[in-house]
Formats: sequence, C-alpha cells, structure tokens
Amino acid sequence: MQAELLDIRNHIAQYPPFNDMPEELLERVVSGIEVVYYRAGTQILELGQTNHWLHYIRSGAVEIFRRSGELYNRVGEGEIFGQFGLMMNKKVRFPAKAIEDCLIYKIPDTTFQHLWETDENFADFVEIEDRSRLRSAVSRREKSNELMTAKVTRLISREPVSAPTTVRLQEAARIMTDSGVSALLLMDESGERPKLRGIITDRDLRTRAVTHALASETPISDIMSEGLITISARSFIFEAMLTMLHNNVHHLPVMEGDEVRGVIALSDIVKYESQSSLYLVSNIYHQNDVKGLKRISLEVRDSFVRMVNEDANSHMIGSAMAGIGRSFSQRLLELGEEKLGPPPVPYCFMALGSMARDEQLVVTDQDNAMVLDDSFIPEEHDEYFLALAKFVSDGLAECGYTYCTGDIMATNPKWRQPLSVWKGYFTDWIENPKAEALLNSNIFFDLDGIYGQTDFTEQLKTLIVEKASASQRFLTFLARNALNRTPPLGFFRTFVLEEDGKHQKTFNLKRRGTAPLSDLIRVHALGCGSRSQNSFERLKDIAKTKLLLEDDAGNLRDALEFISIVRIRHQALAIEEGREPDNNVRPEDLSPFERSHLKDAFQIVSNAQKFLRFRYNAGGATRNV
Repeated sequence: MQAELLDIRNHIAQYPPFNDMPEELLERVVSGIEVVYYRAGTQILELGQTNHWLHYIRSGAVEIFRRSGELYNRVGEGEIFGQFGLMMNKKVRFPAKAIEDCLIYKIPDTTFQHLWETDENFADFVEIEDRSRLRSAVSRREKSNELMTAKVTRLISREPVSAPTTVRLQEAARIMTDSGVSALLLMDESGERPKLRGIITDRDLRTRAVTHALASETPISDIMSEGLITISARSFIFEAMLTMLHNNVHHLPVMEGDEVRGVIALSDIVKYESQSSLYLVSNIYHQNDVKGLKRISLEVRDSFVRMVNEDANSHMIGSAMAGIGRSFSQRLLELGEEKLGPPPVPYCFMALGSMARDEQLVVTDQDNAMVLDDSFIPEEHDEYFLALAKFVSDGLAECGYTYCTGDIMATNPKWRQPLSVWKGYFTDWIENPKAEALLNSNIFFDLDGIYGQTDFTEQLKTLIVEKASASQRFLTFLARNALNRTPPLGFFRTFVLEEDGKHQKTFNLKRRGTAPLSDLIRVHALGCGSRSQNSFERLKDIAKTKLLLEDDAGNLRDALEFISIVRIRHQALAIEEGREPDNNVRPEDLSPFERSHLKDAFQIVSNAQKFLRFRYNAGGATRNV
C-alpha cells in the first residue's frame, strides 16, 4: 500500500465505525477516498442538495445544522457526517459548515452502500444518533455479563423446604438435616394460605441454640429471624448479589407474589460471581481486631480489579465496594462496643456521600456522622460516643479509607448530635439555602443508616423529602449550585484540560463527569419526592413522575454508566500497573471508542444542565470550569 494510503488507513482505523472493520472492507474504503480541503467558513453541504459522499474529518471542525437553521451538533477529528442523506434519497438533510480549516476524506456512495449492507457494526453506527450509540455501547457491555442477564430463578435447584412456626428446635434441626439444606423457611399456617414468617439457618442454630444450650423443645419461633429480606423471582442475579452485600445476609427467599419459589444461598451466587466480594464481606465479620481488618483490606483492590475485568457494570461495582465499606464500618462499631461497653443511649451511625449512594470506588475517603437519641446528655454521654467515633474513624483509616479533609466525620462534635438537632440542621438548610447550607445538603442529603437505630435515618429521609420537594426556592438554589461543575467539553467538542499543576493536560472524571451528574440527578430526585439514594434508582423514580421524559432519563443513565465505567477502568489499570489510582485522565490514554463516547456522554450532561437551569429558574449560576 502506498505511503499516503497507509497514512489514511492508519488514521481512520482508530475511530468508529472503522476501528473494528474487517481488513478487506477497510482497504476498499481507503482505495476509494478523495481528499478535499475546506477553509473555515466554507459551506460543505447545503440543505436539499444532492450528495454522493460520506464525509470523514481528518482535521478541523464542522458545524451541523437542522432544517430550521438551528445548530444540531459540532463534529471534529475522526467523526463522520452526511450519512443520513445517503440512507434516504441522496438529499442533504443536515447542512454542514466548516468552522475551522478542514481536511476531509470523502468516501463514495457506492462504498457507503456496500458497507451498509455487509457490515452490521457499520450499519448500526450510521443509523443511530450519538445518544443512541452511547445507549448501544452501554447495552452491549451489560449483555456480555451473565450476572446482568440471568434471572435469579436460574439459581433455584429445588423446591423450598419449610416448616410451621410452631415446630420445635430439635424437629427443625432434623428437617434441615434430612433435607440437606442450610436454611429452613418458617411458615405461619394460621390463615387460609401459609405465609412466610421467618427463617432459621445453620448459623442461627449454632449461635442462638447450641451456644446457649437451649432445650430441644424450645419453639423455633423463639430464635427465628423475622422481617426477612427477600427478592422477586423477576430479579437478576446481580440484584441478588447486591441485596446480600447491602444487608449482609447469606440466604434470600425468592418470592413470586406471596408465594415462595425457593431459597438461594451465598454459595449459589459465588459460581457466577467470582470476584469474591461476598466472601470478602463474610471475612470482615470474622476479624476480631483492627489488625485483622487491616490485613483483609489489602484484598479490596484485588476484588475491585476482578470485577472490572469480568465486565461488571458500574452499579454492581459501586454497590459492591460500598457494601465492603459498610462492612468495615459495621465490624469496627461492633468491636468498639466490645471495647467500650454498650452505648449509654441508642444511636445510629450514618454513611454519607458515595457509600450511601452505593457508588463507592477505591479512591475514597470517609464521610460519616452519628445521630443520637434525644435522651443524649453531652456531659454524661459524649465521652463514650467520641471514643467510639474515634475508634471507628482511626480503624477505617488503617483499612485504607482516609480521613475526610473537610472533617465530615462523627469525630467532629457538630456531626455527632441528637435526632432533634439533626432535624433542625436539615430544616434550616432547606429554609435558608446559603452557600454552606447548600454544600452540606449535597453531602448529607445522600445518607444511609448502617448501624444501630437506623429508624433515626429514615426519619431524616422523610423530613428531607417532605420539605425539599415543597420548597421551590431551595430547589432553585440547589440547582444553581449543581451548575457550578460542568463537563470538560469545549466549543468544538474537544476536551477541556487542566492547564497547570500536577494534573496538567488531564481532565477529572469525577469532578467534571460523575459529580455533575449525581448533583443534577439529586435535584430532580428531591423535586419529585424520591427517597432513593443511588443515582440509577433516583433516575427510575424521576422517570415515573414525568419530570423528565423517559428517553431523557435513559440518556442520563447511559451517560452516567459510560463515564463511570471509564473512570473505573482507569483506576483498575493503575492498580494493575502498580500506580496509585486517581480520577485524572489524559485523552491520549483513552481508546478512540472511549474518546468518542465520552464526548457523547458529556454532551448529554451539558444538555441536562441547560434543562436544569430552565426547569428550576437557576439562571444565576456561576459557571466554574
């Protein structure tokens, strides 16, 4: 191949839809290309004119317009235009104008038609728009992972084994032994139809019966677990995995309406879920001191990398990492209480931020707080809770969860207060949305009670939902604050990079990508009264209210998933190469596929921020780029 043609081939082979194209088709494309130069300001395609070429941008930038004259898109190096007219009647549907000096490769219509008919990937690419391409990319990743596509019923290998709640301890143990099961469902048979009431497991028999030398005739109802965590038969295996991680349970009854279809155990999921995150959580609870927890914490990054390499999606990874983080906190609280004695008054330990949203990764610090019972008397009780908070915070730091630089930790007396004080905090932040109040809202309104009297946190969630959704003024200020972080996309769809400092020539995928998304999703979620914490779950709630069109909510979901997974892969690669993971990415380290789809995702974020400004009348935002 001639040097000039080789140069053309090497360039277009970097970008979709040519990057995965068979070699013989790629050679056909290159051999028929015409090279044309357009000066800035030149009209390349006029509305309605006949066009027989697909245009590929080697260098420069082009604006694409709608029929009405409204700007539709800006495209740059490695991108194509003119395809929609070629698929219709060879008439230009979207006019195009050079806004920089451009070098264009023109691919003849005959080649375009051949590619369209013979290459499925090419046809998919040219037939759908940017947002649809992003959705297609996200969908292909999810379909490649069996955890995402297999229903939980696949794990059910036998009929459920059950007994009435009136059965005695010895009889329950005999039934479990004879049936070869590690869990026995206990049914209330007092009504017309048996109803699931509780469960007893091998572990329960050891810790609740044998350890305490209970009599064989003890009613099983005395030691069974009630208020069961269950899962729908329509759920996927990954949802079962996340449910086990979040609630630290090893057995899940699978329900179809009120009927029990079966029980799945941790061991059933492990054959699909080889990342060991469930085993890691189990091992955390077997550690008897901080030294043991620190040793176990060295496995967290390995678990993270395995999940990435097995194509888990960002929701699975974020939830698994948050579940691991919760487990460290919970075990430290148990160890703290063993050391200090029982708490003098009831309390709830709250996780905040990414852990509460189930969106935690390996680059994270600790954000937590304590909600104390209103019987709390500082002079009598605070010495205990300060010692407990310090024990947990120091332990988390030992396990790799660094201290919060903003001091958002339960060791700070401001964030270790009675429930009534917390209610006062939240009410004041909503009614008086000043700068500090808005900053606190962004942190504390993503909250999850992970230990102790978790009803305290549920009361705070109710207060937030009721007061925030009713205050248009607060939502306006919160929306204005959410517009301060913008995606790193320039005027010509080029990446806006840091200009100085140690992160020069990079952009931050958290600060400029996932954070602006979670901020704007939080505003909409509060506006529609959602109690969900996870951004994907919030988007589901938002879509139900019609505050956003279903397609717009779907676009935000796809953008969040793609930006998150690029960020996750970046961190996993750093770990594999022995570097410290971070959130700063250089464009040249991304694949052409990632660069192209990140631009699509950032454009969706930018459009969503424009709608946020309009929806909440937040035009006074200060743009911080």
